[in-house]
Amino acid sequence: MEYNGINRQYKDRLFKFIFGKENNKEWTLSLYNAVNGTNHSDHEQIELKTIEDVLYIGMKNDVSFLIASDLNFYEQQSSYCPNEPMRHFVYAGMEYSKMIKMEDYFIYNSSLQKFPTPKCICFYNGVDKGDVPDKDILKLSDAFMDPGKSDIELKVTMININYGHNEELLKMCKPLKEYSWFIHEIRCGLNKEMPIDKAVDEALAQMPEDFLIKPLLIGNRAEVKSMCLTEYDEEKIKRGFRTEGYEAGLVDGRIEGEQKGKIEGKIEGKIEGRNNLITAIKRIRAGETVEDLIASGVDEETAKAAESIS
Repeated sequence: MEYNGINRQYKDRLFKFIFGKENNKEWTLSLYNAVNGTNHSDHEQIELKTIEDVLYIGMKNDVSFLIASDLNFYEQQSSYCPNEPMRHFVYAGMEYSKMIKMEDYFIYNSSLQKFPTPKCICFYNGVDKGDVPDKDILKLSDAFMDPGKSDIELKVTMININYGHNEELLKMCKPLKEYSWFIHEIRCGLNKEMPIDKAVDEALAQMPEDFLIKPLLIGNRAEVKSMCLTEYDEEKIKRGFRTEGYEAGLVDGRIEGEQKGKIEGKIEGKIEGRNNLITAIKRIRAGETVEDLIASGVDEETAKAAESIS
């Protein structure tokens, strides 16, 4: 595999970096086989359909792909998110709309049009919600004010991939088990009060030589550190927010801290800071970069917080 020369407009999650790239489709196939109990062997059957960026709603999904008759939507979350079904509902709607526009589907035809079957999976590896079961089913109807009256339903299977959970599943997909181990080792380092970059270096140093993902991570060490830092800061931000379902409620103050731009996750209820952060989030979602915000006078801390939230 070729691991160099990777160029991105935004920071990927580490999960997508491993399982959502053309060069790594054999790992994507291994993950699919493990989740579904199948034994497909030709990774070239996989057609990646990941939604890279949707500016008007500020959403990106981790890995989407078509294989055989299944259209798979995979998300990784380090914070428990009961809104996964709504997120998947939006992703699926966009992807099926694209299919209708780009392919030979005629939904006004008198004959029934057959579409690929959606499969919605969330891989959870957070530590924010105590004992999360190895597998759980989240339903879209639970998000509606009167679930019993809903004519729309969508189910997301949440799979706990924290190290020590779902061991049989992890055995069936070696890259997933290695990814789970790597995240576990980084957290062990953080629990020893290591800086995130030191924790990543330590985990890579301890990683066994036969790990399939090791050449990828070693060959892109700086980018891996950046992705881990982004995800770690995002976890801290989410723990600091009281979810109200709207940006103004989410952003209840200004992110404080001066550890070389790292987000401390401590929120103060200052109106000016709240409004500045909301504005920065909207600018990031409209296509601007952290560098653009800083150049226009936004402080670095607020710019990075806006990128993490977006």
